[in-house]
Amino acid sequence: MSIVKIFSGKGSLELANKIASKFGKNLGHGKSGKFSDGELKYRYTETVRGADLFIIQSTVNGSDNVMELFLMMDAAKRASANHINVVIPYYGYARQDRKDKPRVAISSKLIANLLTASGATRIITCDLHAGQIQGFFDIPVDHLNGSSVFVPYIKKLDLKNIIFASPDAGGTERIRDYAKYFNVDFVICDKHREKANEVKSVQVIGEVKGKDVIIVDDLIDTGGTISMASKVLMEKGATSVRALITHPILSGNADENITNSALTELVVTDTIPLKFRNKKIKVLSIAELFAKAIRKIHENESTSSLFLTDKFSNYEND
Repeated sequence: MSIVKIFSGKGSLELANKIASKFGKNLGHGKSGKFSDGELKYRYTETVRGADLFIIQSTVNGSDNVMELFLMMDAAKRASANHINVVIPYYGYARQDRKDKPRVAISSKLIANLLTASGATRIITCDLHAGQIQGFFDIPVDHLNGSSVFVPYIKKLDLKNIIFASPDAGGTERIRDYAKYFNVDFVICDKHREKANEVKSVQVIGEVKGKDVIIVDDLIDTGGTISMASKVLMEKGATSVRALITHPILSGNADENITNSALTELVVTDTIPLKFRNKKIKVLSIAELFAKAIRKIHENESTSSLFLTDKFSNYEND
């Protein structure tokens, strides 16, 4: 069996170190640099010939992280790595997954094409913005789920009157699974936008009076939606409002929005490094989930126990 080697791009170094530690290995050695005009370059400073490579990089914060990932994959292919498994904790450009207006790019499909062309033999990611993005690939995709850390956390809260909320209609399927597992109801926050990153209004579909509301979503960007939703939910009689969100993009005036929101807390994972600290934000590590996935993939074992099922049955195992 090929040996496992784990490498990281600059965008996910902290998480990659945690994943490697959970797996029981040190990160492999490589060197990333730039020419004076900003052009990126990358080389492995140890042999990767015949290795089962796992390259960790979230595609966030501009084009450098994406380009560095492509260079790492190409270098691995040319250095005769046996398998090039690309671990993308946060799959950026996923919000552009369809042609919703004339003459727009479907960037999530473009990224999928580029990853495959650069030499990826497998993709491991978490909480895609749209599950159908898996179909953009003609190579295996392991789609992990943040519920592996969120469900135990919810249980520890020991709240008596839980109700789950989706911040938009698109998250209904995700929220239904949580509600079914905990045997509680859910509501939907129907939002109206006039343009990207700007929510005009939010309407709550369902009853939340006297309930501890838990909003679950895949990502938080400026925090505008969550801020407005939490305010409306409290006005509707909720006892408390929490948000459990996998990917903390947190751009623009997110810090201010979260601070001034009605949220009791915002719980996120470490798929993306936090840009700032906020007393309302709590970070749960998802490193162990990825380490388990790497081990199962390397040993040709089923990874289905790591996926979200309709009853979250995997939390009673492993």
